[in-house]
Amino acid sequence: MIRLDSIGYGYHRCMQFQQLQYFVAVAETRHFTRAADLVHVAQPSLSQQIKALERELGADLFLRARGNITLTDAGEALLPLARRILADADTARHEVLELVQLRSGRVRLGATPSLCTGLLPDVLRAFHDRYPGIRLLIEEGGSHDLVRELARGALDLALVVLPLPTPSPALTTVELLREDLVVVSSPEAPVPGRGRTVRIADLEGERLVMFRHGYDLRELTVAACRAEGFEPDFAVEGGEMDAVLGFVRAGLGVAVVPRMVATKSGRGLRVTPLARPGLHRTIALAHRSDVAPPRAARELQRMLLEH
Repeated sequence: MIRLDSIGYGYHRCMQFQQLQYFVAVAETRHFTRAADLVHVAQPSLSQQIKALERELGADLFLRARGNITLTDAGEALLPLARRILADADTARHEVLELVQLRSGRVRLGATPSLCTGLLPDVLRAFHDRYPGIRLLIEEGGSHDLVRELARGALDLALVVLPLPTPSPALTTVELLREDLVVVSSPEAPVPGRGRTVRIADLEGERLVMFRHGYDLRELTVAACRAEGFEPDFAVEGGEMDAVLGFVRAGLGVAVVPRMVATKSGRGLRVTPLARPGLHRTIALAHRSDVAPPRAARELQRMLLEH
């Protein structure tokens, strides 16, 4: 139902949307039978709806004289308003259809820098190829920052490392994968431990290239070294993923990074697995528990889970 007072016409009665369609059809064809054919309804039903609309408005909309149909002053006043309402409704229908069919919209996705480098490019390319009208808004950050952005509604989804720094019942997490960590070094530098694998204990005395504070990989690596009874020695610290890999290529030290990142960015690097039991991290997809992600975000979530 559409209220005339909501469109500035001044009446407080309600009219049916269908009645406006019939009215415009008659106004444009100036013929009740042709109008009925145009809107695919029986002519008596159309005439009844027009009469009902005139009763609700308290005014005749058409002059019916000797088979000629013309608009009254009230009809002339209503016609542009009715056309606007029908046009706006058609626009709204198409916009909703575009969104439902994933022809437009956006996805706000948060991810740690290492995942932006390793996991996301292939998935986002596949998503973009399938839904080119969906805008992808990516925010890089540590898991702690991403959880905060999710909670305040600034993100639809976030790829985070488990366990979360501050677990929250307001978030739902779904595990995506368990990823091995590896040691990367310059090809010219000797491999720590000089074997086919590197033990965490072999990193004692090695100069490490270390990520900035708040970076999940920093906390994981430092905790592993302390569990072996030593404090890691940093040659340089404070970088993001690309910077850390660049410093390693330059021979400043070694770093512990995810296998996916090493595989994709391994040019100019020597990649050595960690000896069993090694180090691993669990990647999860998180979203708010109280709000369902938008349709486009749910589709990206499905593609990530399949990948």
